[in-house]
Amino acid sequence: MRILGISGLHNSEEFKRRELPGLSEREYRISQGRDSAAALVVDGRIASAAAEERFTGDKATGRFPVNAIKHCLDWAGLGLDDLDLIGHGFAHERSGLESGDDYLARRFTEVYDPERQVDWFAEHFPGAAVRSRFTPVPHHLAHAASAYYASGFDDCLVLVADGRGETESLTVLAGTGGKLEVLHTVPAMHSLGTLYGVFTLYLGFEMALDEYKMMGLASYGDRTRYERELRQLVHLRSGPDFALPILARDGDLLQRETHRGVLAVLEEMFGPARQPGGPIEQRHMDVAAAAQVALERCLLHVLRHFRRQTGLRDLCYAGGVALNCTANGLILRSRLFDRVFVPPGAGDDGTAVGSALYLHATRKPETPIEPMRMPYWGAAYMSAEIAEHLATRDDVRSRRVTDETELLAETARALERGEVVAWFQGGMEFGPRALGCRSILADPREARMRDHINNLIKKREDFRPFAPVVTEAAAPSFFEIRRGHERQYAHMLFTTRTRQEHRDRLGAVTHIDGTARVQTLGADANPRLHALLEAFGARTGIPVLLNTSFNMRGQPIVRTPREAVDTFLRSGLDRLVIGDHVVLPGSAS
Repeated sequence: MRILGISGLHNSEEFKRRELPGLSEREYRISQGRDSAAALVVDGRIASAAAEERFTGDKATGRFPVNAIKHCLDWAGLGLDDLDLIGHGFAHERSGLESGDDYLARRFTEVYDPERQVDWFAEHFPGAAVRSRFTPVPHHLAHAASAYYASGFDDCLVLVADGRGETESLTVLAGTGGKLEVLHTVPAMHSLGTLYGVFTLYLGFEMALDEYKMMGLASYGDRTRYERELRQLVHLRSGPDFALPILARDGDLLQRETHRGVLAVLEEMFGPARQPGGPIEQRHMDVAAAAQVALERCLLHVLRHFRRQTGLRDLCYAGGVALNCTANGLILRSRLFDRVFVPPGAGDDGTAVGSALYLHATRKPETPIEPMRMPYWGAAYMSAEIAEHLATRDDVRSRRVTDETELLAETARALERGEVVAWFQGGMEFGPRALGCRSILADPREARMRDHINNLIKKREDFRPFAPVVTEAAAPSFFEIRRGHERQYAHMLFTTRTRQEHRDRLGAVTHIDGTARVQTLGADANPRLHALLEAFGARTGIPVLLNTSFNMRGQPIVRTPREAVDTFLRSGLDRLVIGDHVVLPGSAS
């Protein structure tokens, strides 16, 4: 069975711009349906997946994922009419509220109505028979499926938490025997994702884009300074329930679309909001820490209840909130669950994968779904294709190194002497993390390397940490990772502590609070990068590298050889290792 899944809500931001003129650019970003993507599942295996932003350069775009769809179909040599089913990770239905409000009614008709997705297919793929095969999948079921079916777990608790789905913001499910059963929901009016996002706005960042910045900033803050205010914001109730009454302060349409009502309350509590690009004060760090504590308390409150109630010993977790690596690390360290799985595409792009997996599981349950290992589901380029592009460039020097041992030894020497290396190998990763195929790699040992990359190459805020990639075998020696649990860290979605004796030796990848967002790597997952880690470890005694995404500020991770070379030249990187080619700056002549 061949199933295509898509995510995103085309025209969502455009509708808001037309209907509500005069808002700020940050306020126009507050719209549902971003992170559009496409994924292809063939006979229970995730065959291909990519986010639309990788093709358009518009980060977190929600536009109809026509390029991502074509990418998946081209990979498999299929046309749209060769598919058995097409899923979409939203299933909005017209409600009484929307029927009674002109703005909401028009938004449903022009953006949310599943029929609009059929229209976009007809526009971009004229003549294809889509309607009979198109199936909307409820948003949180798509998120849940992206985690449960990809995990390989038989029986587990499943948690979904985000800004909102159709009407809910948190869903707890039981995944047992290949089926998903909803146990509990929290309505959108008490959304953890929305609360965290509004704090992100308050701190001068972009909502639905920069929450990871606030997470990094929180590590610098005093988690106890705003304890009294926190009790006003978050009410833990009996059982699994909690309430976020502050969100009710968005009383009218304009406030709900901008969160100006909630922001006004935050200013009353914590002082004036930080302006974008303005200085960061200790007060801002402490507010970020308070928001992080609020999120963690609610998540653990829910999980403790359902761990006791269900007896389920493993957890699958997805939704935009599941990209909060600090909270994820706390859940893992709590030992509430034996194993915790978060898919690499935990955000809305992952509902493209999830909607396809859900349809496979419900329509063809007799065919098992293959658990995922690494999400290298995007385009890969052969050496000849890379050479063909490099032959057109006269602005770089390049050469091919066919002996892999020599290539890795040369790269390890370059890293040891302080070079920062762009690493473009194999299939493009799915999800927001660079997992070793579209990466920037560097020596992790000295903190000044972090500052060098932040200031000169990535051109981003200096409080943001970089992640380490480490061999599975060495991970428990350098980081507080239990033996036998190394693979839970494969997708760079959990923080853990760097062991005290190694913190000075891993200064570029250890955050101010002593933690690191670790990616563990087995030889079976990415043989070439694993071999490079071993080669670097043989020279330095540390089989660890700094690993960050191969892009510059505001740019999606690079996709093609052309983008790789162009970004390499703009960034000030020292060398690019692309396939079995080494590229250096300077004229080819």
